[in-house]
Amino acid sequence: MVPESGAENLVVSREKTMLWHKRLGHIGEKGLRILHGKGMVEGMNNSSLDFDFCENCVYGKQNRVIFPSGGKRVKQILEPVHSDVFGPMKVPSLSKSMYDVSFIYDFSRNTWIYFLKNKFEVFDRIKEFKALVENMIEKKIKVLRTDNGEEFCSKEFEEFCRKCGIAWQKTNPYTPEQNGVVERMNKMLMERARSMLSGVRLGHKFWAEAMETTCYLVNRSPSSTLEDKTPQEVWTGKKPSLSHMRVFGCDAYVHVLKEKRTKLDSKSEKCIFIGYKDGLKGYKIWKPLTRKVVYN
Repeated sequence: MVPESGAENLVVSREKTMLWHKRLGHIGEKGLRILHGKGMVEGMNNSSLDFDFCENCVYGKQNRVIFPSGGKRVKQILEPVHSDVFGPMKVPSLSKSMYDVSFIYDFSRNTWIYFLKNKFEVFDRIKEFKALVENMIEKKIKVLRTDNGEEFCSKEFEEFCRKCGIAWQKTNPYTPEQNGVVERMNKMLMERARSMLSGVRLGHKFWAEAMETTCYLVNRSPSSTLEDKTPQEVWTGKKPSLSHMRVFGCDAYVHVLKEKRTKLDSKSEKCIFIGYKDGLKGYKIWKPLTRKVVYN
């Protein structure tokens, strides 16, 4: 029989472990153990990890499809970049988006995600992504790998790649495995987003916020192709901190400015945490009373 104090310690340890599991968007047990055990991030203070059953992971991740291996990973930055469009979703997001387009650059497995109201916004997002990453690292994209979707296959897009010196690689029809890196990522983003939404009081229209949060967390989680580093560390050269992590959908209390309240009004408004924003100090918050998104 486990001593009473030992049983209490085990319960506390499990609660702390499952809290981090949820903060990190329902990360898998193996990934969390690697992240914790190898000191790949800062801000985690658990002395041990004790996993418990997570029903929301069953709802979000059951029946995974395994894709064949896509070969060796390249060693040069921005060569290639994998891209794919996911959707349409059955429910529009808060911003009325129906699709997302994701980009993964092979060297670090860092992932970017953009949300679209229709597929033909893809070209603009590609130009936006290209300008962003090339400015950040002062290197040119050399190879872009996509499928044969109509959103990519246009004369305008082909001319853009030619002028920019980008080698555009297209997969064969009906063979998504040839672009397996981004296909697997899209599947993981959707599964973990589904798991997060399963455990909170938010509706399906928050799918984009859940996927964006998952993308943020995946960039700060272990990757099987990287050696004891997260994509974020490979991309920026700095070890990410998890000290600011919160559970998606948890309560968030936002201070009400004195100019917007009377002396008897509450100083705080109860809201819902729905994500992070790269480059911004603060959290993405949903205000149920006004049905607006704010950053605080």
